[in-house]
Amino acid sequence: MLKSLRNAFFSGVVLLLPLAATIIVVSFLLEKIGAPASKHFFSFIDASLRDKVWVDILLNILSTLIIVMLITLLGLFSNYFLGRLALRFAERLITSVPFIKVVYNTVKQIVDTFGKENRAVFQEVVLVHYPRKNVYALGFLTNKAKGEVQEKTGQVVVNVFIPTTPNPTSGFLLMLPEEDVVHLDMSVADGMKLIISGGAVVPNGETKAVEVKNPTTTTEGFIE
Repeated sequence: MLKSLRNAFFSGVVLLLPLAATIIVVSFLLEKIGAPASKHFFSFIDASLRDKVWVDILLNILSTLIIVMLITLLGLFSNYFLGRLALRFAERLITSVPFIKVVYNTVKQIVDTFGKENRAVFQEVVLVHYPRKNVYALGFLTNKAKGEVQEKTGQVVVNVFIPTTPNPTSGFLLMLPEEDVVHLDMSVADGMKLIISGGAVVPNGETKAVEVKNPTTTTEGFIE
């Protein structure tokens, strides 16, 4: 009986976790962003009126929405030449401070990994035999090898970027024969989630039959 009650308790906790996380995030935004901003945005409102709980909450919500709108406008502004120029100048100022430079560049690398430029570079998610046969590593197909690499190998070679877990901003490049690459249907975003979570977050997908080839043998199997 105690075991059943314990399992029921933990089941209830798991069910409440998404709601609790949502409440915590919203409360954090209102307290850390909305409350300080409301003191500047609505400083003209009488203090006696601001002391009322419902007024204070309303002003915090409005201030948070204003901040979100300003961030959106900043994103739109960055798409234009003057906006890019101003942001580049601000970035130079930030990176001129030693400690702040390290923090800023680290966060920027992680954010750039999910940027639209890198999403365009990563064409699709693939599996490759690494570090040995029948051991698979998840990677991103970036392009087909060209020039000297293609000529010297005498094969159709593709470039695959293998990111590290849980930080996908680092990794290494593999150049493989095209027949050694297993193509997956999952999106690049789902592949990133799988890597960052260390395999804990597995995208949903239907099982399909694929043909796995290597230079010496041909194996048919099922990859989920």
